[in-house]
Amino acid sequence: MKIVDVRVHVLEAELSQAFSWSLSWTRTRAAALVEIETEDGLIGWGEAYGPARPNGAVLEAMRPLLLGADALASELLWERLYAAFRDHGQKGLPVQALSAVDLALWDLKGKRFGVPAHRLMGGPVRTEVRAYATGLYRRERGEPREYLAEEAAGYAAEGFTAVKLKVGFGVKEDVAIARAVRAAIGDEVALMIDANHAYDAVSAIRLGRGLADLDIGWFEEPVPPEDLDGYLEVKARQPVPVAGGECEFTRFGFREVLKRRAIDIIQPDTCAAGGLSECLKIAAMANAHGVRYNPHVWGTGIALAAALQLLAVLPHNPPCLFPLEPMLEFDRTEHPIRQAILVRPIEHQDGIVRIPERPGLGVEIDRDALARFKIA
Repeated sequence: MKIVDVRVHVLEAELSQAFSWSLSWTRTRAAALVEIETEDGLIGWGEAYGPARPNGAVLEAMRPLLLGADALASELLWERLYAAFRDHGQKGLPVQALSAVDLALWDLKGKRFGVPAHRLMGGPVRTEVRAYATGLYRRERGEPREYLAEEAAGYAAEGFTAVKLKVGFGVKEDVAIARAVRAAIGDEVALMIDANHAYDAVSAIRLGRGLADLDIGWFEEPVPPEDLDGYLEVKARQPVPVAGGECEFTRFGFREVLKRRAIDIIQPDTCAAGGLSECLKIAAMANAHGVRYNPHVWGTGIALAAALQLLAVLPHNPPCLFPLEPMLEFDRTEHPIRQAILVRPIEHQDGIVRIPERPGLGVEIDRDALARFKIA
């Protein structure tokens, strides 16, 4: 199944209102997609997590290494591309672009054999997953305690049984906001927090201890991703389970994280850590180390579909009569591109999302929407 063309699509859309997390504000959402075509006319789609324009440039650079290759030889192509960029990119943009290519190849494999990608990966372990609502970002206007509590209550009313709150705005501020959100959603809805590595270990420990009575499900990215000793310190000196890993890449990057048991719940992004091929290896390593795996998701419907295919096959960890199931991160912030590019959007029903059963990643792209958001 020879590859005859590789097309890169960089998309961008303005938001109706800006929002922020602990490190930055954004007024746009963007995406870098890759479209791989084979000689028999099949099309595979992938997405790279991260800055869209630089990812698009790396994808263009990978194009000559893919033309004429066998699309079914995904392991060979993964190693070829990784080796070609290894001297200057074991992490970051090259691996993010490689992830997009890998997803497109799995999409092609599923379409070639007429089955969803998870069937080719040995699944499904599950046919649907519980989703948690990611939102609760800061706005330019309004009182955060009021609008974040109201937003969180809205997610609970939609049927979500878990929500994630952005923190990292100062320990006292974070504690006050988290208490307001907990009061708004009640005790039956799970609450997680995400600092986007805004704190050092000292402040992160203070925050974890300050929220000890709120039954926080996990404390995501409490410290910068390079600071594994800081992760270990936060993990040891406050009661909330520690999560992280969206800024880590490949089995090589996660090897040290898992060996040192620095993180309770790893969160590789399927569009960043190396695609489905690599995330399967990372998942096997996590399972062997007894560490939970919940994929990070922050992208278009392609990213959602890829995460769902992986979630279909993640093993129970540990296996038991009533296992703890992994969850889908379901971004609820404004993203004009996310669902618009899908002919059939991926939706939740009372906080539950079904695994796509169509061939490949299970999504079909709306080319009119693609053209509408594509930048020159």
